[in-house]
Amino acid sequence: MTTAVCPGSFDPITLGHVNIFERASEMFDEVTVLVTGNPEKPSGLFSVHERMDLIRQSVDARINVDYWSGLLVDYTSQHGVDVLVKGLRSSLDYEYELPMAQMNRELADVETIFLLTDPRFAHVSSSLVKEVAKLGGDVTPFLSAHVHKSLMSRLS
Repeated sequence: MTTAVCPGSFDPITLGHVNIFERASEMFDEVTVLVTGNPEKPSGLFSVHERMDLIRQSVDARINVDYWSGLLVDYTSQHGVDVLVKGLRSSLDYEYELPMAQMNRELADVETIFLLTDPRFAHVSSSLVKEVAKLGGDVTPFLSAHVHKSLMSRLS
């Protein structure tokens, strides 16, 4: 059985994230979306637990959701993870992700698989969605309905 983890902050989860998770779930036996950060010290718009709830509401029940506040390779070792899955929107994402992928392989012999983002979401990031929403722009095409409602409620 091949287990994969999709790590990230997901503050908030976008439809681009969901697309990567769904595609990963077709490739691997078990997929976990891993929210990274300290649940006791919310550093984003949503707490770790709120993000986990939004993710659970956004993905199929066969995709697991967990969190981790430590070194990612410690999670992979403790949970028998074979592969990390990361979405790439552009070459900038690749440049950012490559050294981390190499370090994870060196430290824990865990591979990183890069999936190219669906072109519909290549320009979408959680940070940009929050910024546009704060300024009154329409972000409904990039979020599921319940995430959009939570975002707008949080920003008001």
